[in-house]
Amino acid sequence: RYVASRATYAIAGHAALEAYADHAAATDVVMLSCFGDPGLHALKEVAHQPVIGMAEASCQAAAALGGRFSIVTGGERWGPMLRECVGTFGLSERLASVVTVAPTGADIARNPDQALSTLIAACQSAIATQGAASVILGGAGLAGLARRLQPHVPVPLIDSVEALVQAAERLGAANRANPDANRLPIETVGLVPSLTKLMADA
Repeated sequence: RYVASRATYAIAGHAALEAYADHAAATDVVMLSCFGDPGLHALKEVAHQPVIGMAEASCQAAAALGGRFSIVTGGERWGPMLRECVGTFGLSERLASVVTVAPTGADIARNPDQALSTLIAACQSAIATQGAASVILGGAGLAGLARRLQPHVPVPLIDSVEALVQAAERLGAANRANPDANRLPIETVGLVPSLTKLMADA
């Protein structure tokens, strides 16, 4: 139900490929709506449509603001995973820090009011100790909280869900095929029929 470790990250990447295979024909843009972007590069390899991930879009938005950025998210295991993820976007030098809080994104979504003070402290710590010029609130569970936290944080806050939707809208308006697609026909076993067909079709 929630991606919170490397094992669940791998499972989510497989699930993302299955979801694309089931709905590829009716798709204009692929939005990977999980911060950390499990399966992002695999989707870019097989999808004919443009693909954008939540973390990818958020990091691009933060980088466009200038300076270094930090990520604040729920789930204590996400730190090294997100640093690796940002590295795949070529933005490691722009990443000031990843600050994780103990409640998971799912916990925060269930009771956002209880998490507000913890998230404010995490954002303020990223600014004070790492000099972040902007902070990404990473994860669907934190959607909508940037507006509530912004009065308490002296640098721009980026809502990762808003960043994803805005990036997808730009890709859709451009009406271009996926420039990164590099699909090769591969024989597979044990997959659902839609994914078997996707992998077999060049």
